[in-house]
Amino acid sequence: MRWHRLPRGWQEAPFLGNGGLGCQVYAGESARTLKVMLSHTRVQDQRGQWRAGTGYSRLPVGYLTLTLEGEVSGVDWTLDLWQAELRGTVTTTRGSVALRALVRTDIDTLLVSTSPSGGEEGAAWSFTWLEAGTTRTSGKPADYRPNDPPRTASSGGVEFCEQPLLAGGGWTTAWAEQRAGTGRLLAAHLVYRFPGKVADATRAAVGAVRRTLARPPEEPVSRHREWWHAYYRRSFLSVPDKRVQRFYVIQLYKLACATRADGPAISEWGAWFPEVGNNWPALWWNLNVQIGMAPVHGSNHPELDSVTGAFRRFEDNLPLSVPEEYRDGHGYALGHPSDWQLRPGAHDVGVPGSDRITDNFGNLIWGLHHVWLGYRHSLDRRVLRDVLVPVLAKAVHFYSLFLHEGRDGKLHLPKTRSPEYADAEDCTYDLSLIRWAVATLLGSTRLLRSPDPREKRWRDIHRRLTPYARDPEQGVIIGAAVPLAGSHRHHSHLLWLHPLREASWERAGDREVMRRSMAHWVSMRERWHGYSFAVGSSMYSAMAEPERALDLLTFFTDLNAVDDCRMTVNTMYREGKNLALESPLAGAQSMLDMAVQSHDGVVRVFPSVSERWPDASVASLRAQGGFLVDADRAGGRTRWVRVHSEAGAPLVLDHGIPGSVEVLDERGRPLPRRERGHGRIAVDLQRGASALVVAHGKRPDVAPRDVPPTGEAAPWGLPA
Repeated sequence: MRWHRLPRGWQEAPFLGNGGLGCQVYAGESARTLKVMLSHTRVQDQRGQWRAGTGYSRLPVGYLTLTLEGEVSGVDWTLDLWQAELRGTVTTTRGSVALRALVRTDIDTLLVSTSPSGGEEGAAWSFTWLEAGTTRTSGKPADYRPNDPPRTASSGGVEFCEQPLLAGGGWTTAWAEQRAGTGRLLAAHLVYRFPGKVADATRAAVGAVRRTLARPPEEPVSRHREWWHAYYRRSFLSVPDKRVQRFYVIQLYKLACATRADGPAISEWGAWFPEVGNNWPALWWNLNVQIGMAPVHGSNHPELDSVTGAFRRFEDNLPLSVPEEYRDGHGYALGHPSDWQLRPGAHDVGVPGSDRITDNFGNLIWGLHHVWLGYRHSLDRRVLRDVLVPVLAKAVHFYSLFLHEGRDGKLHLPKTRSPEYADAEDCTYDLSLIRWAVATLLGSTRLLRSPDPREKRWRDIHRRLTPYARDPEQGVIIGAAVPLAGSHRHHSHLLWLHPLREASWERAGDREVMRRSMAHWVSMRERWHGYSFAVGSSMYSAMAEPERALDLLTFFTDLNAVDDCRMTVNTMYREGKNLALESPLAGAQSMLDMAVQSHDGVVRVFPSVSERWPDASVASLRAQGGFLVDADRAGGRTRWVRVHSEAGAPLVLDHGIPGSVEVLDERGRPLPRRERGHGRIAVDLQRGASALVVAHGKRPDVAPRDVPPTGEAAPWGLPA
């Protein structure tokens, strides 16, 4: 990513992070300053007497300022994704300063090396703290007050800013600069403590800065680069549109900067708190977390799966979202927003069918669908046994309290909320999640050979749950007697199509309702937001419509604005004055859905690649069944496919290679296969084995390749 113009804020700036500490670099308050905005995914308030968006709100930290001798006249910066570092030059009216910056991947430390030229020897760092109060204005309580101001001091040459919380604990930001000749190295470290004492955070932060500056920087920088190089080598995707390919790589970089499996699940801003506060300082579970985390599985990055980690570590907080009168010890829910420990604060999801429908009841089950995908892509039964089944069963129990038998003998749901649209009885959003949940529980108990006394109830729900409300023209609608009458940014009423995949394009009986439902939703795009285009692209890929899938993706990545929403030049995202990052991440999933799909027990290679992309190459994309897929397409035809099995599951492969094929093992020997129709075979692979599928008589080079571009592509950022 390139910057030849000075970025002005969150929507333009280069960004660094390690899943905890994050920073962005952009213009300061005056023409002589640069600002390095610091933030941290764990830094939040701890006042649970208010709803999470306020009481557990993420809090701003502050920024380092580099004050220069002259006024900034130009920049030449590169954000090197491979090295995960920013480097370049700031030119001023007095000289220049060369800089390199990175956030270490193994510890919450920012390193910035600077080398000033003559005329800029006086360039100096300072720190400005920001008020430790929520930036959320919606529903802000009248008695809310920010946390007290911090204490700033120094200790043995290390400056620090100690920020206490009214609830106890707090955080400390410490920094110091070391000079050697004309070179300078700034180290800044942040430590958050809750529960605990903020004084302990200060000692830890100051100590970390001292240790960092006492050692040569080469070793930690080398470890940092090794981590990132290994990260990128886990998978690969190349397409002819190089601007879109670069967009995809930036999303992988962004994910690893924003979250890790053992850290906080991804919030609306990732690791980067906007200086100008917005309304989303927490985790939103009615869409945002789920679509933002979607690319983790297919891109083969389970080390980023913080959603499964959150449900594993913080399950005990899920009863807090259940209305108190329904807390019977058997039910779970999840309000939005929550903090990263799944706490909703003074909020519960309300009661279906009452005048207290305060949230979307399906948040938890939709979040657990992400966990299920993690299991399906790895076949790690511990995920199924320890996380998915116990939590999903209690999520279904809460819903089951409100299901009632109608005159038709079917089970119906009273009025609930379809996200972003309307209340409805027999709400399609909820019904689709319930239907998926009970089917998944029944299948999981069979697989685990662990009978459950609740199975009888799950079978009854699965058998008698009422069908979705339909309209002859619109297809599936919002709910009983509630049509989709206007533009709807959220695909809540289409979850059964994607991502739940209840309907399949391969079943002829499903196609018409899929086509009509999708056509009606797409026909009204005036209120669509960024994620509407990304998810719509994935839906078209599920319906074997590659040209429409690419149209929606490129409309979004070309920075088009709809309803005052658009992606930004650094691939962040803006909705009006609010900022977020989940929509571009969902666009990365759109690309994965073009390259590999693996629902219904079939691995499909290049199932939705546009004719405008005649070439494509992938390596180690992860598919359901614990498979890693390598493949190459040239001149509009798939040349070869290689599948590696990590779990020993049966492989059914839709390879797409025209004509007769050969199936070979790692040594080039023929492997038995069974034909399953045109372009589809079944192969028995042992754990650790691979199968190569090639056109008969061909022996192509089976290495991944960066395919040729189809045209010029400007870099992301602010190029000249």
